Amino acid sequence: MKESLSRGYVEPYEDLLAGVEQRSFPSDDGTRIAYAAVGRGPETIVLANGLGGRLYAWLPIIQAFRHRYRFITWDYRGLFDSASPETIKRMSVPDHAADLRALLDAEGVQAAHLCGWSMGVQVSLEFALTHPERVRSLVLINGTYGHALSTAFQPLLRLPLSPVALHTVLESFIAAPRATDAVATLARAQTQALFWLRKRLTRKRSTFTLGLRQYVNDVTRTDHRNYLHLFQQIDAHSVYHLLPEVTAPTLVISGGLDPLTPSYQSRHIARRIPGARHVSIKLGSHFVVLERPRVVVDAMEAHLRAVDG
Repeated sequence: MKESLSRGYVEPYEDLLAGVEQRSFPSDDGTRIAYAAVGRGPETIVLANGLGGRLYAWLPIIQAFRHRYRFITWDYRGLFDSASPETIKRMSVPDHAADLRALLDAEGVQAAHLCGWSMGVQVSLEFALTHPERVRSLVLINGTYGHALSTAFQPLLRLPLSPVALHTVLESFIAAPRATDAVATLARAQTQALFWLRKRLTRKRSTFTLGLRQYVNDVTRTDHRNYLHLFQQIDAHSVYHLLPEVTAPTLVISGGLDPLTPSYQSRHIARRIPGARHVSIKLGSHFVVLERPRVVVDAMEAHLRAVDG
């Protein structure tokens, strides 16, 4: 498996996916949260998704560790199979962290390793600060400590609009569902065309291209208003000032070519969390788990062995 992971070719994931358990539970405010569980290990790793990613975004990690760990991941409230709360005010990062606590309670898990990607890094950090006793360790991949719209594309490229103006743009799309639907349909069509062309030219399938296609399909079919509103929520959230209070053993992984959550933000996280280790994948983008799974798996292997023995 090591060779195929290093090349990024698709593993035979059918047996893995056949063992996925689909469940749901009511969170504290009654919002029904959908989640998936897979794996047979005695310890638990909870996967905190990005804004749009789901189980397929983690397949190389699950494949590598499923015999030693049980994996759980959930759909954020308002997205995919999870219900929407009664008000958008209950879609903040602390609300998602509260759903994570309710998820652990539903599964009878006292403490778990917490692995977050992109938006999931903010959710993971929020949870680790509010419920440190329930976190065995942290793995933070392609993420930021907060203010995601304000820090995206920094420092190489400054967005032409201020964060306030970007919020206005998002709200304009939220208020125009037909325009948003048209953009979503176009994005799906373009992605399918590019995927078909790449397959014809290379005759190869990879975890990256398959994952990206599924990501676009999922995002363009979920509730667009909630999806766009979550961008506002992750921009409003920040725990930069609290990072020195994180007590869990922490591994930070970043991509040197990641424009959405630039690697300098990961360096800040690793520098401010006591004892944190930072692994920088210089040619990696925002999708290092799918692009460079061997590097990510090796880093996690060392991290988990140091924590669990």
